[in-house]
Amino acid sequence: MTRLYCSLVKTAVSIPDPIFEAADRLARRRRISRSELYAEALARLLEADESRGITERLDDVYGERPSELDPGLAAAQALAIDEDW
Repeated sequence: MTRLYCSLVKTAVSIPDPIFEAADRLARRRRISRSELYAEALARLLEADESRGITERLDDVYGERPSELDPGLAAAQALAIDEDW
């Protein structure tokens, strides 16, 4: 992960003990601070959520169009295949 220099905000959050302890072990194993671990985890969650939004928008666009292959394209594709399946 590339370190960026930016302003930092301190905050307090409540985390169930088992998750806190597992995160603490992971941070020690990776030799990073818990703050770095939490920031990386949150960044990954935000990125995944953003990607999900893109997928939903694409589903909306292509959900309105028929999903079957154009007959002309299907015929050209069939001619391009020399093998028997």
